[in-house]
Amino acid sequence: MDFRTDFKPMTVQPQEIEDLSFQIIADELGEHPFTEEQFPVVQRVIHASADFDLGRSLVFHKDAIQAGIAAIRSGKKVVADVQMVQVGISKNRIEKYGGEVNVYISDRDVMEEAKRLNTTRAIISMRKAIKEADGGIYCIGNAPTALLELIRLVKEGEAKPGLVIGMPVGFVSAAESKEELAKLDIPFITNIGRKGGSTVTVAALNAISIMAERLD
Repeated sequence: MDFRTDFKPMTVQPQEIEDLSFQIIADELGEHPFTEEQFPVVQRVIHASADFDLGRSLVFHKDAIQAGIAAIRSGKKVVADVQMVQVGISKNRIEKYGGEVNVYISDRDVMEEAKRLNTTRAIISMRKAIKEADGGIYCIGNAPTALLELIRLVKEGEAKPGLVIGMPVGFVSAAESKEELAKLDIPFITNIGRKGGSTVTVAALNAISIMAERLD
């Protein structure tokens, strides 16, 4: 293949590109505090963002990886806070075990209730999600208010998620919502600071679903 540039790629084979990327990540990251089961999540987050500082800022509940694998393999639902997260998730590995990926933020009843209560659709979407996704995986990469509402519901005993991947990005309540998540005694994956987003939230879940499938 001729790219008509002076620079030539090291390889154009997709798997080789990914393997080489992961090796570069491991080499450049160097020593780290993550366990063997946590590290694939860290790698995929860095791979998705090219941000080593973001990768280093990840925080895991001790049961997060195993809880996520168990939820996927038992067919639990995955709840995304926004469509961008839903689109990025590798659904074939979720659906293989009977699960599905849902997002409620644009449902008509959610929009109407948010308008009636003068609050965010993200908040109302979490109230709807907990009624339909008991024990599921919640992937929140965009809306801090969704994460804060889910935390409230957990504290009040109304929500029992199998795993919360909470990495919303932003300047208003994003860092604070993740700090609150890290205080909970439930399985979670989050990060410290303002960085985050849909792409890295998706990367974390996809890493876990790959680990779940490899157990077959």
